[in-house]
Amino acid sequence: MDVSDASAACSDVLSALRGAIIAEDAFFEEILLGLLSGGHVLIEDVPGTGKTLTARSFATALGLSFSRVQFTPDLLPSDVTGTNVFDEGAGEFEFSEGPVFANVVLADEINRAPPKTQAALLEAMEEEQVTVDGETYDLPSPFFLIATQNPVEQEGNFPLPEAQLDRFNVKTSMGYPELDGEVELLRRRAGRVERDPSVERVLDEERVVGVREAPESVRVDDDLLEYMAAVSGATREDRRVSVGVSPRGTQRLFEAARSAAVLSDREFVTPDDVKRIAQPALAHRLVLTPDARVDDVAKGDVLADVLDRVEVPTVRSAGA
Repeated sequence: MDVSDASAACSDVLSALRGAIIAEDAFFEEILLGLLSGGHVLIEDVPGTGKTLTARSFATALGLSFSRVQFTPDLLPSDVTGTNVFDEGAGEFEFSEGPVFANVVLADEINRAPPKTQAALLEAMEEEQVTVDGETYDLPSPFFLIATQNPVEQEGNFPLPEAQLDRFNVKTSMGYPELDGEVELLRRRAGRVERDPSVERVLDEERVVGVREAPESVRVDDDLLEYMAAVSGATREDRRVSVGVSPRGTQRLFEAARSAAVLSDREFVTPDDVKRIAQPALAHRLVLTPDARVDDVAKGDVLADVLDRVEVPTVRSAGA
């Protein structure tokens, strides 16, 4: 699938989602960035904003299988990945797949589960496989994880370790709807019997795979490669940051920038693409110093300052 076809397919997905979910297009686009860049998305928001509906609707629009895992303090790794079950008839153990065996998996309130259970997703996110009792099982392809966490309730939660945060290509937030949007939400609720609005299927597995391959053909000039590396390097030198963007994070920025170009139906990346996706792709990867945390410094503000400091390369024409 070429860039124009992939861009048109993404537009169809956005149109389908608009009919069911009240949210800004930027929010939907950031989730699509995670999908296009071959990674995963973390949504951090308060309860009741529609995170679960969003994940389910994305799976429906993409024509992919969907599974939801409610993370709780007593959830075990085998509850996510699956386990070997003894078959009395066959006289042997057989692997019973866990809920992670789906194309789109919603890890709901991921920070409520203990670290051991959170870590069960690391192999799935990085390798698209799980290992149980020494046996490795491939996950369905494509595999796309959408995790959610509640930033308000901290008691009894287990913050995601930096190694796991680094596996999410994009971190985003749905936010509260505007007044008109919330009125429309009530209007939709008053006009139907079922609670969940329907979403049309617009793609299928084969087309989703094609959409994810499209960014590979997007051109990125050397000066933009230097710009991305400079942004990552500047985060490591900021006095408010104890751990800056990792080399993996720089690669994810590169992948997200190419995906942003696809969404804009362009075959080349511009500096605006990099600046546009820097916050959702990089901010969550920063580890602030204790002093910065005491001073309530926001990671997003640090990254905004970095983007202001780093010199932006001159835009070249598409044929250059």
